[in-house]
Amino acid sequence: MPRLSEVIAALDALWPADLAESWDAVGTVCGYPDAEVSRVLFAVDPVQEIADEAVALGAQLLVTHHPLYLRGTTTVAASTFKGRVVHDLIKHDVALHVAHTNADRADPGVSDALAGALDLRVVRPLVPDPADRQGRRGLGRVCELDHPVTLAELADRAAKRLPATAQGIRVAGDPDAEIRTVAVSGGSGDSLFDDVRAAGVDAFLTADLRHHPVSEARAQTPLALLDAAHWATEWPWCELAAAQLDEISDRHGWGLRVHVSKTVTDPWTAHAAAPHDSTGAPN
Repeated sequence: MPRLSEVIAALDALWPADLAESWDAVGTVCGYPDAEVSRVLFAVDPVQEIADEAVALGAQLLVTHHPLYLRGTTTVAASTFKGRVVHDLIKHDVALHVAHTNADRADPGVSDALAGALDLRVVRPLVPDPADRQGRRGLGRVCELDHPVTLAELADRAAKRLPATAQGIRVAGDPDAEIRTVAVSGGSGDSLFDDVRAAGVDAFLTADLRHHPVSEARAQTPLALLDAAHWATEWPWCELAAAQLDEISDRHGWGLRVHVSKTVTDPWTAHAAAPHDSTGAPN
């Protein structure tokens, strides 16, 4: 049975901390380095429901994509919701480790998992890491389809292949437009529009698209846009990461039991669709 420090070393090799953005907060949040680890849980968000799941599962390590403390704090008091997460994890001997933008830029990373979920063939990073001579690391991925599909068909594929959320898939563009190439970026992606236009793709699938960047992007090019829920675009990475740790465990004879949380932690809980005959703003 490996110690926490050994498992963390393996995770750091997959997603080196120096790949993270300067503003990010990645790495181990809590946990004794010498503690033994037999069960690991992967999830997107370090929220209370996930902490409770890790405890109920008997996990000694929880690995999340999103940081618990991104902007720092002066307290871990259990009277705060983040402090309660820390207290509950420590009380039950569950370590917490975060792989965020370092997992985004890794090879393979978050966007590789997103592309895989949609059966897209990855061609190259959308924003290459200049330090990677092989040209495989970086933010986002430029992908190709095995055969052309319409924008409506691509949106339907995303809705069926990604985890179900209240939002579903929002689309900007002609539903009948032919799509051959797609850029994908797990998580918030409207800061990447310049890179997407430079890539010359037919469509861009990401999350958290805002009104003005989308309006401006559509005005400049015929680029089709697909906006999924943030959580849904990053959840496939949990399955990829779990498979990577499983392989490492098998290679070292650790016998780890690795799990992926299927708890939906997307904060949106319902969606009210407009009537199909709605044609404009109310008078």
